[in-house]
Amino acid sequence: MPGLRTWQQQCIEAALTHFVTTPHFLCQATPGAGKTRLAAALARCLFEINKIDLVLCFAPSCQVVDGFRTTFANVLGKRLDGLVGAVGGAYTYQAMEHRDETFWRLLDEYRVFVVFDEIHHCAGHDPLLSNAWGQQILKRIQDRAAYTLALSGTPWRSDDLPIALARYSSPEGKLVCDYQYGLREAIIDNVCRSPRIVLLDNQEVKLTEELKTESTARLFPSIAALLGGSPITYEDLLRHDDVIHQILELACDRLDEVRRQKPDAAGLVVATDIEHAHQIAQALEAKGEACHVVTNKTLGAQRVINFFRHSDCRWIVAVGMISEGTDIPRLQVCCYLSRIRTELHYRQVLGRVIRRTGGDDKLAWFFMLAESSLKLFSERVSEDLPDDLAVLMQVDSPSPWTHQEYGGVCDEKREDHISDVSLDSLGDGSHFLNCDSGLSSQPNYHLSFSNQYRKILLDFM
Repeated sequence: MPGLRTWQQQCIEAALTHFVTTPHFLCQATPGAGKTRLAAALARCLFEINKIDLVLCFAPSCQVVDGFRTTFANVLGKRLDGLVGAVGGAYTYQAMEHRDETFWRLLDEYRVFVVFDEIHHCAGHDPLLSNAWGQQILKRIQDRAAYTLALSGTPWRSDDLPIALARYSSPEGKLVCDYQYGLREAIIDNVCRSPRIVLLDNQEVKLTEELKTESTARLFPSIAALLGGSPITYEDLLRHDDVIHQILELACDRLDEVRRQKPDAAGLVVATDIEHAHQIAQALEAKGEACHVVTNKTLGAQRVINFFRHSDCRWIVAVGMISEGTDIPRLQVCCYLSRIRTELHYRQVLGRVIRRTGGDDKLAWFFMLAESSLKLFSERVSEDLPDDLAVLMQVDSPSPWTHQEYGGVCDEKREDHISDVSLDSLGDGSHFLNCDSGLSSQPNYHLSFSNQYRKILLDFM
């Protein structure tokens, strides 16, 4: 089929051969490779050879569903909105639970091709060990659809439950993919940008503890050492004004460079929650940067995303809205400031900035703190590309020692009770975080960073 990438053509051929004997096909392709286009082209082939009558698509979010409807309509020349005259419909996984028996009888009365996007959200091989979405697939679709296609850029789950409809090797229990297209291949084929993952660390972090009239100070040689040997949490760091400033400074400078070659290039900041997103937006605006904020509480969030997709605005700050499946190709720089530290989420966010749009956007930039688990995820990405180089460079902070006070830091579990934390300005640019523990004897912690920042650059290919 004209316009398809080589890997998409090969995957379609493999799927058509596979469907001769087995109705379910699982494709793992790196985020940004073009899985939606692949699914639409495969559906078109199945229609052309008279193997199917309808197509149904399911995805984890409304944004991704909208993308499926648009792509399928462009490829098939027919609507996928589920209305009269459409060739099928696209829905969220959550909507499956609200479909009546009339809808599900379509699978018995017609030859239906069902597409599952980001299938890793659907867990289980049996009803007892399945999540709600997996249960719907097992109950409503398995053994009833003519053919099924499962897509994922990250086919694993943090809870280690099996993925719905997937096959696993025995006795190893390794997921069996019917077609795989990795990041290395996508970069070589000029399908994806080569990621530059930048880990920001500090060689001299000072933590001062004040309790009544006593004061003690400790120095930590790295962020990892601070997190492992003090009450300060990773989320505390994400909210620290100096940390935000340092990461945004690096990212803004990089975006300036990128836009010299690609004037519409943009940056994404993935924030922890709504309050954090607005804190970051204020920091960007203080630097003279234009930005949009989009969260699940944003009115018309999809309209904001669509406007940003086609605008010239430099930055978008998001909470849980642009982490998976959302296609904004001009995103080329990302700051990962989410408290979520799972490899699944990490790779999905990385996938937002690696989709290529032309010949002058070969690189993507990914900035984060040098926290231990994020370091590990970065190393695993580099293992996908064995020829990577790791370069250590020093970055001086433009400011002297800065501090932020942490009052009554209870323990590591405090980040699970972030709604109990109040933020009050001290008037000198620093902030005081008060943990509502009711214990006046709790110590105050003053966290300071030296100007000895360092940037670890993982340079892929």
